[in-house]
Amino acid sequence: MSAAVTPELARAFGLNDDEYARVQAILGRIPSLTELGIFAVMWSEHCSYKSSRIWLRKLPTEAPWVLHGPGENAGVVAIGEGLAAVFKIESHNHPSFIEPYQGAATGVGGILRDVFTMGARPIANLNALRFGDPAHPLTRRIVDGVVRGIGGYGNCVGVPTVGGEIDFHPAYNTNPLVNAMTVGVARADRIFLSRASGVGNPVVYVGAKTGRDGIHGATMASAEFGADAETKRPTVQIGDPFVEKLLIEACLELMETDAIVAIQDMGAAGLTSSSVEMAGKGGLGIELDLDRVPQRETGMTAYEMMLSESQERMLMILRPGREALAERIFRKWGLDVAVIGRLTDTGRLVVRHQGRIEADIPLGPLATEAPVYDRPRQAPPPPPPPGEAAAQDPVGLAAALERLLASPDRCSRAWVWHQYDATVGGETVKRPGAADAAVVRIEGHLLALALTTDCAPRYCAADPRLGGAQAVAEAWRNLCAVDARPLAFTDNLNFGNPEKPEIMGQFALAIEGMAEAARALDFPVVSGNVSFYNETEGRAILPTPVVGGLGVLEDAAQARGIALAPGLDLVLIGATQGALGQSLWLREILGLQAGAPPLLDLAAERRCGEFVRAEIAAGRIAASHDLSDGGLLIAVAEMALAGNTGVSLLPGPAGLPPHAFWFGEDQGRYLLATSDGAALLARAEAAGIAARLIGRSGGRDLTLPEGTTISLASLRACHERFFPAFMEGSG
Repeated sequence: MSAAVTPELARAFGLNDDEYARVQAILGRIPSLTELGIFAVMWSEHCSYKSSRIWLRKLPTEAPWVLHGPGENAGVVAIGEGLAAVFKIESHNHPSFIEPYQGAATGVGGILRDVFTMGARPIANLNALRFGDPAHPLTRRIVDGVVRGIGGYGNCVGVPTVGGEIDFHPAYNTNPLVNAMTVGVARADRIFLSRASGVGNPVVYVGAKTGRDGIHGATMASAEFGADAETKRPTVQIGDPFVEKLLIEACLELMETDAIVAIQDMGAAGLTSSSVEMAGKGGLGIELDLDRVPQRETGMTAYEMMLSESQERMLMILRPGREALAERIFRKWGLDVAVIGRLTDTGRLVVRHQGRIEADIPLGPLATEAPVYDRPRQAPPPPPPPGEAAAQDPVGLAAALERLLASPDRCSRAWVWHQYDATVGGETVKRPGAADAAVVRIEGHLLALALTTDCAPRYCAADPRLGGAQAVAEAWRNLCAVDARPLAFTDNLNFGNPEKPEIMGQFALAIEGMAEAARALDFPVVSGNVSFYNETEGRAILPTPVVGGLGVLEDAAQARGIALAPGLDLVLIGATQGALGQSLWLREILGLQAGAPPLLDLAAERRCGEFVRAEIAAGRIAASHDLSDGGLLIAVAEMALAGNTGVSLLPGPAGLPPHAFWFGEDQGRYLLATSDGAALLARAEAAGIAARLIGRSGGRDLTLPEGTTISLASLRACHERFFPAFMEGSG
């Protein structure tokens, strides 16, 4: 590019007039094109968090087991035996709409780098996916590309994809959400950070060559789409998982030495963000000579190299004299390596190319002094009540069960899981569909990690504060259900345009709810990502604050799944009021999205979760399932199908309509299978926990309280038909 720098160009780059005036005041002159690009990406919403920063400070981030919270490449928690879990979730939403395969694939690649940058070997990937109405003409193509992209990258790099979630809703028709999560394990005393130190230390580029892909990707992710979304295809990066695998091994090998002072992934904004963030955190300056940058295309300008988001690249600060060691290791793995600069004491970013200074900028305004906005907020109106319609059941339990099990949001995800390698590495204990959280053993140890992603966007749309709290509680509950001790979570906060007061109101309330739940459950947030501007032609997505939870099991063998065996009592743990507001039953049976979400009692949530963990740890629980979308009867059916074992159900409580009892979505509940239901009920009563015997397992049918019998074969057929039919074009 050789465009003249003007206010119009600054606006095209995403800077408003006040921000552009501030750039000129900082420099004391009109910026060069390269400088304008650097300011634009570093002050973008994606990189600077300028609309969210004041709210993110409300989230609890500390606990005795938290080693590194938000601010590093990923969060780090101690898990015992001298080990630490390193994990984070990030979005690749806009790229995945424009180019679904590469958008999703590079989302996986980017989050992998955030984790192994800190010295951790990645052991698991998860995802949280939201797609539009299955009837929308774009949805099938996007689903196909995203799933293939996730599987293609994760499978090739050799990291298992062990869990996640998928929802469909018209609000995501032209703005799908692709949130990718990676978890790694490292020595707790061997964590690598991004804070640069040592004036004169060499700045070293490693990995793949730089090309023109992804330029201004961070800026694209900080603006809503218009009708011209397809024209943004050049801003989508291209990934190579085989190079990523080599990069993982080369970085971990170099990390076994004393060569590295600081290290940073070249993610959003590429060389710009990595150099600015490392030097800025260290209070230093940095000089870069772009003539030394490995390039795969000819004639690249300084602007292009600084803003390229080519994949599989890292930036390191090395100790003096270690350059040859690094070069030997990276050359052995077939990767590029080059000394491209040095640290200075000037506090400035200086970029040279072909004998010219292309950028000379003070680092403070880029790294720590970007604009911060307290944007106007407007609380959303309460949703309309469901009215008298919800009091009546027009179809009966059997028909409703089959309809919900066949719906896109509750049907089997086997078509998706089968495209992911969930067992590569040989340490996956609970794979997708087997338990409420994935469980992955740590090689050479009894320890295992439990992992989950959760959010109910329809709850958040109806009541953002309650919905945000429920996302945290749901993740905590899923970890408890497999007998993991919840440690911390990472979040991916997906919202519309923050310049609209109603969107900023959703965001602020969701943060307040998440913070309240995190404090009550002693479950801090240690990393995350904010994705704003998820709108197309002014239509926003549902507020979607995804929570990626992590817990630890002292012994992988104690993990519980959902599969039933014959001859067990089924006991419902937690209070049931028959909450149908915003429920799947209400939506799928009556076509209503109405009412308030179910209430959340965080004290009861904690009591029930700790009771369930204690029962599992004592060896008294054969199977465990938390209750969420669709309520109790959906959980029963899923447990029966997982174990290929039928269930005979008892009547619900008098005074509560059967459909409300069986399909209500009251929070804080679990369904436990045990050999002695009476003893479990007695222990629950002694602990002040609501509990109820609801049935017994056996046979090959599901027998409903009124006597209707449904074969497991029939249930399985309706549960499994959506995805194959949809992806073949007949659904």
